Amino acid sequence: MATPATPLGAGQRCAGVDEVGRGCWYGPVFAAAVILPDGARDPLAAAGLTDSKALTAKRRAQLVPLIERHAESWALGQASAREIDTVGIRTATERAMLRALQRLRAPAPQLVLVDGVLPLRLWTGPQCTVVRGDSQCLEIAAASVLAKQARDALIQRLAHRHPGYGLGRHAGYGTAVHRAALLELGPTPLHRRSFLGRVLAPERLAAP
Repeated sequence: MATPATPLGAGQRCAGVDEVGRGCWYGPVFAAAVILPDGARDPLAAAGLTDSKALTAKRRAQLVPLIERHAESWALGQASAREIDTVGIRTATERAMLRALQRLRAPAPQLVLVDGVLPLRLWTGPQCTVVRGDSQCLEIAAASVLAKQARDALIQRLAHRHPGYGLGRHAGYGTAVHRAALLELGPTPLHRRSFLGRVLAPERLAAP
């Protein structure tokens, strides 16, 4: 990603926010928020920071300490599978984003840059949605990398708690392997039952 000549929100203390795991069948949705000082932009761009989905796991792992070192402030937030089932995925995702933003070092950002087209309804301050923001905006790209790495690490740990579902391979997304495991084993307490209506019969979706 080339550093834009005039970054979004230039002259303001901006936080980029992004989520990961929105479409998964299992586990929480994660979000990260990142504030970058001007001096961080060139070294992070030179290191190849871009949308986490366009990076290998090895490259993301290499970028995490660089982001943490160069960021003025960064933080993570999440919303659980149970929360997703209760309030819906959009509201749960917004809660995860808000939690990340609230954990940033004070003062609050002057402008929040949100990946995508949907505004963050829970944020009362100024904000701007950025289409393909994780490939257009370094703050959002940094947030996408931190959120992706944090969620993947959690799912790898949870895979030991819930063996047999292939979580280490698909990170909770709806693959054929995951579907077959659900049909054989049923859902765990960390599965999003509201996502499984086309996979499992209603009686198998009852909360434990």
